[in-house]
Amino acid sequence: MNFSTEWDGRYRGLTHFSLWPWSDLVAYVMRYARPVEAGFRVLELGCGAGPNIPFFASLGVEYYGIDGSPAIIERLLQRFPAMKDNLVAGDFTEQIPFAGDFDLVVDRSSLTHNNSAAIVACLKALHARLKPGGKFIGIDWFSTAYSEFHKGVAIDDAYTRTGYQDGSFAGVGRVHFSDRAHLQELFKHFEITVLEHKNIQREIPDQAWHFASWNFVAEKA
Repeated sequence: MNFSTEWDGRYRGLTHFSLWPWSDLVAYVMRYARPVEAGFRVLELGCGAGPNIPFFASLGVEYYGIDGSPAIIERLLQRFPAMKDNLVAGDFTEQIPFAGDFDLVVDRSSLTHNNSAAIVACLKALHARLKPGGKFIGIDWFSTAYSEFHKGVAIDDAYTRTGYQDGSFAGVGRVHFSDRAHLQELFKHFEITVLEHKNIQREIPDQAWHFASWNFVAEKA
């Protein structure tokens, strides 16, 4: 098992619940991967509390979601009982538990809670399961320019941190950060067609906090 199992505890404790679709993800899908044909298949890694499910349902796509937390999948199935065959708890860095290929894979900072080796293994499996021309949309993949990068303790490799005592990363296990070169190396079997670096500087209160992340589109080469 590669992913950070701490997330199951966070969900059982009713923390880190996001119930509204992520605006960046909505914008990227509609701008760069808008479904145009029937039978369009979408896989979401780390579907969490399901904030993006209503959005994809509105597009009429075939949606599949996987999350490492059995607790959150159980709650999702209570909300969406008709999706019992489309929502699974599991380690997506080791196995994609759905049959067939996908047109689109989306991930809003979920793979980023694994180390580099696990991310590479997952991307290799996803590349094999994407249709020709299929796309991977990554939203808020943490950047090494993020001030939290230097606060964690290195684990497994130079880009993975843990040991956060406070803030949004407290108690979530591994957190992976990337610079541009590392991100391109992770996706060397894809073609990155869009890459944006997002920066947010907090001015008040001034606590030397700076958020930085990557949004991108990678296409199966």
